[in-house]
Amino acid sequence: MPFLIRPFRRFPVQCSVTYNAGPFQGQGTVWNLSCTGWRLSGDLPMRPGETLSLTVTLPNEQRILVPRAIVRWSRGQEFPVENLAIEPRLLDAVRYELMDTLDSVRAEPADYRTPVGSNCTSAFPLPFHACLN
Repeated sequence: MPFLIRPFRRFPVQCSVTYNAGPFQGQGTVWNLSCTGWRLSGDLPMRPGETLSLTVTLPNEQRILVPRAIVRWSRGQEFPVENLAIEPRLLDAVRYELMDTLDSVRAEPADYRTPVGSNCTSAFPLPFHACLN
């Protein structure tokens, strides 16, 4: 497999996800995201090249549906997927939530960056401007 430089920065998050591959359904966690995809782990192992749909739950409990994504590689229960189809308004919702989280992280002391009982947490070392244009 050739080495490719990622066109967008990844941002660490921790959100719940449900994913479907054919008749099978898995539950897991999104660990990071970029403008083009997600890295997750789950209870249904996936293989490179498989397609699936995702439902990601953001911190505000909004659900983002990714109707079609492809697995790029896998290692045990961990695998990244590239979005093949996502509505622009839903991508905007992800961007908005990330910017809101980034603003909260900047405003709070380091010890209080992980919300208790939150469905999705995030801490960004750098601004999320790469996806805003």
